[in-house]
Amino acid sequence: MYADRVLSGMRPTGSLHLGHYHGVLKNWIQLQHEYECLFFVADWHALTTQYDNPRGIEEATWQMVIDWLAAGVDPSKATLFIQSQVIEHAELHLLLSMMTPLGWLERVPTYKDQQEKLSEKDLSTYGFLGYPLLQSADILIYRANQVPVGEDQVPHIEFSREIARRFNHLYGKEPGYEEKAEAAVKKLGGKKAKLYEELRTRYQQAGDDAALDSARAMLGETQNLSLGDKERLYGYLEGGGKMILTEPEALLTVASKMPGLDGQKMSKSYNNTISLREEPDQVGKKIRTMPTDPARGRRTDPGDPEKCPVWQLHQVYSGDDVRAWVQQGCRSAGIGCLECKQPVIDAMLKELAPIQERARAYMEEPDVVKNIIADGCEKARDLARETMRDVRESMGLNYG
Repeated sequence: MYADRVLSGMRPTGSLHLGHYHGVLKNWIQLQHEYECLFFVADWHALTTQYDNPRGIEEATWQMVIDWLAAGVDPSKATLFIQSQVIEHAELHLLLSMMTPLGWLERVPTYKDQQEKLSEKDLSTYGFLGYPLLQSADILIYRANQVPVGEDQVPHIEFSREIARRFNHLYGKEPGYEEKAEAAVKKLGGKKAKLYEELRTRYQQAGDDAALDSARAMLGETQNLSLGDKERLYGYLEGGGKMILTEPEALLTVASKMPGLDGQKMSKSYNNTISLREEPDQVGKKIRTMPTDPARGRRTDPGDPEKCPVWQLHQVYSGDDVRAWVQQGCRSAGIGCLECKQPVIDAMLKELAPIQERARAYMEEPDVVKNIIADGCEKARDLARETMRDVRESMGLNYG
C-alpha cells in the first residue's frame, strides 16, 4: 500500500492533443507507478463556465477518457472516475460552504483573472465563485495528500489546506478526545509510543517542524492502528483535535514545453494543435505548412533556428545530433525548411503510433471504457463514503 494518495482531474474538453500529453498525461503515467492515484473527469467544473451549453459534456467525457487510456493511464494502477457520479463531492462541498468565509473565495487569484479572460460570459454566479471550494472538496473527500499542479495552481492547494485546517479546528474535538488519543498512543507499542511523545513535545514546545514531519511519517508507516486512531494521533501531534480532513500538499510539476504549430503554447483556443488521434498525413501536412524564420524567403537564405517555431519542436523531439544538424544547416542554408521539418514529423508519428493503435481498440469497444469508469466510480464512492461518515459524525449530523 502506498503511503501517499494523489488526486488529479481534468475538465472534459473532448479529444486531447499533444499539449495535454506532454503537460499532464505523461506525468500521470509516471505517478501511477509511484503513488495510489485517483484521476477524475471534472464535469461539474465544466459547468462553472459552460452552464449555458452543457450538451457536449457527456460526449467530451468519453472521448477524453479514451485518450487517457490510449496514452497509457492504466486502470489496474489508477482509479479513473467521473466527478458527478460520486454524489458525495456535492455533499462535502455543501457542508464546507457553511464554514468558508466569502473573503477566502474572493481572494483566490484565478477568480478575477478568469472573469476578465472570459468577459463575454456572465460569470457572476454562485457556482463560479465557489469552484475553488468544489475543487477543495474533490481533494479532501479522498484524503489525498499529494496534488500534482503547476506553479500557478499552488494557491488553490493552499486554499484547500486552509479549509481542512479550519474544518478540523471547528469539528475535530470529539467527546473524550484526549483520553482516546492517549489510548491510541499506547497501541503504538512501547518504543514507538515513546518516540511519538518525544516528537510531539519537540513540535509543541519548540515548534520543531522536522519533529512533526518525522512523527507523521512514523504514523504513515504504522499498520496496526485503525483509521480513526491514526487520525486522532495526527491531530494530537499538533495540539488540535482529530484530523478528519487531510491537508494536501502541492506536488509541483514541470511546466509543459510543448509548443503549438505557431510557436505559442499548444491550445485549442489558438487553433495550433495536433490531436492524439490526428491522421498521419494530417500531421505531416500541419508540420510542413508551419511558419519558419521569415529571413529564409528563399532556399539559399541562411536563417536563425531561435526565430523559428519548428526549432521549438526539435527541442521536444530531437536528440543532440539532429539539433546540431539543424543549427548548422539552417544558419548556413545547407538544409531547406522542409528537410528541417522531416525529423520532427518522423518523431511525432513514432510517438503517436502506439497511442492511436490503443485508441482505435477502445473506440471499437466503448463498453470496455464504460466498465472501467463504472469500476472506478465504485472505488471512488467507497473512499468518499468513508470520509463522509467521519464528516457527518464530527458535525453532529449522524442520525443513525
